[in-house]
Amino acid sequence: MPTPLADAINDACAQILNTNTLVRVVLSGRRRNMVTEFERIDIRPVVIKGSIALQMSYSDGQSKSVKNLSVAEEAILKLLASGYANILVEHTSGSMSIRVTKSGDALVHFEKMELIQDLSHDKKKARLLDPADPFLLEVGIADHKGVVKPTKQDKYLQVEEFLRLLVPTLHAAIGAGHIHQPTKEDPLKIVDLGCGHAYLTFAAHQYLRSIGIPVKITGIDVRTTSRDRNNAIAEKLGITSTINFRAEEIATTTAEEADVAIALHACDTATDDAIAWAVNGDVKLMLIAPCCHHDIQTQMLITPEPWGALTKFGLMKERLGDLLTDSLRAQILRIAGYRVEVIEFIGGEHTPRNLMIRALKTGAAPDAIDTQRYREMCNQWGVTPVLEGKIPSLFIG
Repeated sequence: MPTPLADAINDACAQILNTNTLVRVVLSGRRRNMVTEFERIDIRPVVIKGSIALQMSYSDGQSKSVKNLSVAEEAILKLLASGYANILVEHTSGSMSIRVTKSGDALVHFEKMELIQDLSHDKKKARLLDPADPFLLEVGIADHKGVVKPTKQDKYLQVEEFLRLLVPTLHAAIGAGHIHQPTKEDPLKIVDLGCGHAYLTFAAHQYLRSIGIPVKITGIDVRTTSRDRNNAIAEKLGITSTINFRAEEIATTTAEEADVAIALHACDTATDDAIAWAVNGDVKLMLIAPCCHHDIQTQMLITPEPWGALTKFGLMKERLGDLLTDSLRAQILRIAGYRVEVIEFIGGEHTPRNLMIRALKTGAAPDAIDTQRYREMCNQWGVTPVLEGKIPSLFIG
């Protein structure tokens, strides 16, 4: 049930000011019709000269900076009200997540868990996944001693950050009635499209079950070797009743339905296959992290002015093609009735592919301006996204 935003912000501020229990704060996303100074802000308590201060790290999309923030109510309230759509406050006994709706209200979720406060300057984030979890050993992220392998640190961080994005979004969607309350008889259905080695698939399965959310997960990958390996791991872990893997093309998968579709780094138009499958199947929540982009880049033969000064440089044209591709994908999802956010998945120091499209089916009718802008973008650049042809019913008439 929505909560007045001012009340939610005041509650979050009170938890942040309690530096004896505060673990971290994350501000991300952008509220409707508002502009934020940074893409994302992370805050955590640290000890400086014997006193607890708040250390704020922020990203402008290119680099990260760190500065100290005053432990004062006025400064905290100003920051919380500065336009971010998602506010996460973690403390030693749980977390509070706030998602600001289009109407300006707040969807608030509280979760109980034990987290450890670390006040050192060398940041050591409270982990959701225990490195000693058997699945991390089986998928090759951790060794037999329960220690994350040095070569798998980035993969481990990607999985952790994905869970930090998934869980609050999922709780908010359930709280708003967009996704049903999962039960043992009617579990949350998740399909991982292009699962590969299934690091993410197993992590989502194990973590969601650990916090009491019944799930049934299907992993799709074209390679039979991946299917056989992942099913063997599931059998070894004794979880084959709630997780399974299939060797299929995303575009022709026999998976029939899902509440949540995820696709991380599906190559080129495989990302479009994943989005199309989810839209055509009326999937309520999508978390899509695109990989390489070639389709639109090869179509960029016409450059509308004044962009010619930019596209004459091959590297810059390629990056602009990436942005144009994902902007058109987001626009198509808006036309399909999804509320869409494009957010940072994980810091660029860990992977250059750090953009994520998060889309929630709200049932709201799309604005006519969304279709108009989509057509104008396509016409100006002389492109037709492959995704458009995979959702034919969306553009009839």
